[in-house]
Amino acid sequence: MKGHIPHETSSFVGRSAELARLDLALAHHRLITLTGPGGVGKTRLAQRAAARASVGQVAVDAAHAVPEQSGRAGESRRTALDVGHGAPRRIGSAAAAGASAAGADQAIAADTGPDDAPAPAPGAGAGAGAGVAADAEAAGSRFPDGTWWADLATLDGPHLLLATVSDAVDLADHSPRMPVEALCAWLADQRLLLVLDSCEHLTDACAPLVEELLAAAPGLTVLATSRRPLGLAAEESIDVEPLPPGGPDALALFDQRVAGRLGPGPLEEPGAREAAERICHRLEGIPLAIELAAAQVGPAPVADVADRLGPRFDVLSRAGFVWPHRHRTLRTAIGWSHELCTPQERLLWARLSVLRGAFDLAAAEAVAAGGPLPAADVAPTLDRLVAQSVVRVTAPATGHGTAEATGARYRMLDTIREYGDERLHELDEHAAVSRRHAEHFTGLARWADSHWSGHEQLRGYRLVEDSHADLCAALDHWLAHDPARAAELAGLLVYFWTCCGHLKEARTYLEQALAAHTESDAARTRALTGLGATVTLQGEYDLAARISDEVATAARERGDTDDRIAAACLTGLLGMLRGEPQKALDAVRAALGPAPGFAFDSPDRLRCTLVEVLSLTALGHFDEGRARSLELREHCVRTGEVWTRSYLDYQLSLVALFSGAPAEAVGYARTMLESKRLIGDAFGVALGLDLLAAALAAEGRAEQAASVYGTGGAYWRSVGHPQRGAPELQLVRERCEETARAALGDQAYTAAYTRGSTAHGPTALAAALRQDPQPG
Repeated sequence: MKGHIPHETSSFVGRSAELARLDLALAHHRLITLTGPGGVGKTRLAQRAAARASVGQVAVDAAHAVPEQSGRAGESRRTALDVGHGAPRRIGSAAAAGASAAGADQAIAADTGPDDAPAPAPGAGAGAGAGVAADAEAAGSRFPDGTWWADLATLDGPHLLLATVSDAVDLADHSPRMPVEALCAWLADQRLLLVLDSCEHLTDACAPLVEELLAAAPGLTVLATSRRPLGLAAEESIDVEPLPPGGPDALALFDQRVAGRLGPGPLEEPGAREAAERICHRLEGIPLAIELAAAQVGPAPVADVADRLGPRFDVLSRAGFVWPHRHRTLRTAIGWSHELCTPQERLLWARLSVLRGAFDLAAAEAVAAGGPLPAADVAPTLDRLVAQSVVRVTAPATGHGTAEATGARYRMLDTIREYGDERLHELDEHAAVSRRHAEHFTGLARWADSHWSGHEQLRGYRLVEDSHADLCAALDHWLAHDPARAAELAGLLVYFWTCCGHLKEARTYLEQALAAHTESDAARTRALTGLGATVTLQGEYDLAARISDEVATAARERGDTDDRIAAACLTGLLGMLRGEPQKALDAVRAALGPAPGFAFDSPDRLRCTLVEVLSLTALGHFDEGRARSLELREHCVRTGEVWTRSYLDYQLSLVALFSGAPAEAVGYARTMLESKRLIGDAFGVALGLDLLAAALAAEGRAEQAASVYGTGGAYWRSVGHPQRGAPELQLVRERCEETARAALGDQAYTAAYTRGSTAHGPTALAAALRQDPQPG
């Protein structure tokens, strides 16, 4: 099945009546908003309802029927549902990280491992979840084009709303169209469910966008979560109530959260049952408040937690709170948890509130260490906040002691982060911590850029993608406080964001930074070069030519070798895409000739060298082009560099195809596609699929070629362009279609093409990457 729904990281309790009502609403309304105070469970209810709508109620309920198990502290059980992504752009996802081709065919995975164990890749689940997937596929879905999740909680304002929603539905638009126009066109003929989670701070922007999308896309259904309705005429608003405080579900939630960490022991102590019931009553069944209280069990028995909670509420009930009643209850529970924290824990809680998305320990140390919280104390203090449910683990540490090792990633729920942000302002530290935040993520971008041409390249792509929300926040900070730093950071991100579906965001930030920072220096020259690359990839060649001339002039005036090489790379890229390979070759050789060195000495030199090699093939110099490609490719393989290798494989596939070696062309096209999949480059995947289709047709695999060609067409639509790329590929496409159509006949060719163009993108890509026996 198509789509993406976040993993459920803990068991789902109750809500059968709400789910039934929501199932009915999704069947009869196109806009449903789940409303209610923070912490009441809107997001979790939306997750479960979206999963049921996507793959069928019975399938989801069976896949998630995994009881919370007891175990040692920190080992609660969880269930997870991950419906595979439509385009390989999420670097942190299992698909982008290299999930097996066979695994990509599965739609649902049930994870019954502990909270600190990795969720399985789609299709890797065993037991109920794996079998359920096939049942769900067979049963069909109300939303054949998938269920897609947009997390709006990471946004400080509306300026990234369109980009976030576009990314959520896997639209990596490379065209110069207005973003809303591109999004409407992408959704126009699709039948899908779009979940907009946490809209309350963006309702003024969300409401007109949703209205426009619903008008443009008759098959679209929107499920929103918000503390208040969007206020549209078509809206069906469902108020999410707390769990009945005297009912079994609230008590079951408390029990499962305690037993999941500590086993059943604390719940079997004398008086524990009655104390748990008092806690649920006092907290009025609000799920987040109950989870915070459950996290206090362990250091204290259940009865002591209940006794401590009572006086806290009595004091605050006399303090003249002006919030609505349920909000007051949750605020009181959060404030009580805050009071139980040590001074270091409170300080870390406040300082972590500047982080927008999921974060790792390095980010936590960078923003939070200092003064009474030494860097060495951040990790153990963070662990204690996790134990108290103030911070949640969104992804566990993996690959300990290996080159692929990654640390755990964490996140605060919005309501808890808001509380921390208030404390940070009270401490008068918000400005200083925000600057440390921007410094850290600028440093992360510098590191990724400096390692771009080496073995850490892929890790850099994943770090940049995982930190997307915080990199945007850092850019917003620098735009307001230091435009030169904004220009630097935007320039550093260009070759990451243009690959990973953030082309429009790259252009917007680059234009803003250049407008604010007008001094002729290295940061401005680099940002201008990046802007030239973005508009070139968007197909605005006349504007790109003007920018290219301006960059070349600035590079000459500054006399910097690296700037001149970067400027030549931009000129070469533009020449290649405009069908002027000789101009491209002349430009890059003019820059590289006076500055001899190894291609891998810097990212700019490597990209410039690649343009030189690609130009040779475009000019028909196959022998020289092949020899240079193989030489560079050997070093790429040895160092683990991926981006350059993908384009060298592209070139080698083209040369093999033009030289009458289709089997060799197929092999290189597949290795190119694997690299593009790892990086998350939808544009590159589209190029590679066209090339693979042509090679398959030349090899006599007409039906497979037509299907792969159809899949390529779908990827081209996802990047907002008709099939395009370097002009030399046009002849390849024409030969592919002619050869395959002649072998199959029009009707069979059209049927195979349609199968490829309508298939689930990653599933079809995985099938194309599989090695298969020779025909005949």
